[in-house]
Amino acid sequence: MATDTPSPRRGTRARHESLLRLLREGTTQVDELAAALGVSPSTVRRDLGRLTEDRRVARTYGGAVVPEALQERPVAESALVRPEAKAAIAAAAHALVPERGAVFIDAGTTCAALARRLAQAGHEGTVVTRGLETATLLADAPGIELVLLGGSVRPLSHGMVGPLVDLALDRLSFAAAFLGADAVDPVRGVGEPTLEETAVKERIAARAARVAVLADAAKLAPDAPAWALPGEGWTLITDTEAPQDLERRCAEESVTLVRAAPPP
Repeated sequence: MATDTPSPRRGTRARHESLLRLLREGTTQVDELAAALGVSPSTVRRDLGRLTEDRRVARTYGGAVVPEALQERPVAESALVRPEAKAAIAAAAHALVPERGAVFIDAGTTCAALARRLAQAGHEGTVVTRGLETATLLADAPGIELVLLGGSVRPLSHGMVGPLVDLALDRLSFAAAFLGADAVDPVRGVGEPTLEETAVKERIAARAARVAVLADAAKLAPDAPAWALPGEGWTLITDTEAPQDLERRCAEESVTLVRAAPPP
């Protein structure tokens, strides 16, 4: 006699898919996942362990994140992804902005969040950018002398690239540079979809006394077709959902790690 009762294996697969959906939507802690799925925390931990073995998730402190395949999103779409984490990262980066000397702030939504904080805080001094959104946020800030690098505009990131950017960078230097990224790895550096993007980031890093890379936890697992090294002794600013082994990996490469906690 036929039955519609799902097999245990089919039920597990369905729970795994629901778990992955919750992770993509931003629910990352074990207790929250267990409550949403109606199962015990130990079941969630067991499921996360299996999904980690299958390289479908990356474990974090108290939970997990989904390591999405590298894809360059339009700026408007990227702004909707993990906004609280980006705000926390921007707050931590703000604390590293020097009071004197020119500052470079990259294109991208996390760097734009830092630009917004500088404008609201009344920062004074020269800020250089290659990002249209970053420039728009700083254009009316009374204490900021804004320099927008010329070049070709990439349609998705709204970041400038090309020989005109290179010419300008040859004549500039920065007390600090804050870089965005599509992927980050303590060994390989900053991952981007094109060699053109990695080349401009390496040029910026070479002109800066200090380099910080701003990247939320979801960007710490994907692979990328091209990589840029930000130089020696760079800083990685991420959020509290970053993978558990990140401290060790950063320490082995002399990368300073800052985990940005969200506001209470």
